[in-house]
Amino acid sequence: MINTGKNSWPELVGKTGVVAADIVEKENPLVNAIVILEGTPVTRDFRCDRVWVWVNTDGVVIRTPIIT
Repeated sequence: MINTGKNSWPELVGKTGVVAADIVEKENPLVNAIVILEGTPVTRDFRCDRVWVWVNTDGVVIRTPIIT
């Protein structure tokens, strides 16, 4: 699958993870946004349909969500 939608959301840093994931999926319906706590181990494989939404313990986005 080739993803031709938006692939980076720097404007979401500082938002809550749930809100950010909703925005990601609305702006690029070809991806699945996954909210994940900082420090959680994740797979390193690239998938054009996945966006990690990294949050701190307060649920706030701490990194630019990108397709990974």
